[in-house]
Amino acid sequence: MLAPQRPDKSLAAPKPVEFEAAEKSTAERVPATILAIMGGSGSGKTTVAQELQRILGWPFQEGDDLHPPSNVEKMRSGRPLDDADRMPWLQAVARWIDERLSAHEPGIITCSNLKRTYRQITIGTRQGVRLVFLKNDEHVIHARIVQRQHRYMPSTLLRSQFETLEEPGEDEHPVVVTVRGSIAETVAELLQLLAT
Repeated sequence: MLAPQRPDKSLAAPKPVEFEAAEKSTAERVPATILAIMGGSGSGKTTVAQELQRILGWPFQEGDDLHPPSNVEKMRSGRPLDDADRMPWLQAVARWIDERLSAHEPGIITCSNLKRTYRQITIGTRQGVRLVFLKNDEHVIHARIVQRQHRYMPSTLLRSQFETLEEPGEDEHPVVVTVRGSIAETVAELLQLLAT
């Protein structure tokens, strides 16, 4: 006789109707803008961005897809990028943002944006762009990274990301969310902050 199967906890439970209604109500109060979601590898940028895309219905660009092939190969080999490597990628991120702004369309883009100098390139003084910083503990992110298979970002590069990270200052007007709970909780908190 087969033992009863335990439910798969890796599957996300459906959201309660009340939660979805509150989520929709909050989303309606979020002004149309460009959301530039920053944080190191494993911070949840892509997952959060995809949830925001689902809820808000805005175009989404995965920033990693804008890396030139030479950067991808360098990261796959376990070598961290230097500022010269990152320049064409940051410029590509900035172009995507400028295209959305020129079209007067909202959008969501992910980009680690680890240094202030990087954010000056991608965001700078552009009006209509909000910087979202997904803040996380290195130990939490390391646990996430070793459990997943990124296309080209090995876990060995995590330390270099934390060494490079310059958290945004108040003058950059970031929306900061400390990632502790589930993605749903993180997105709910972020929507509340964006709606205020």
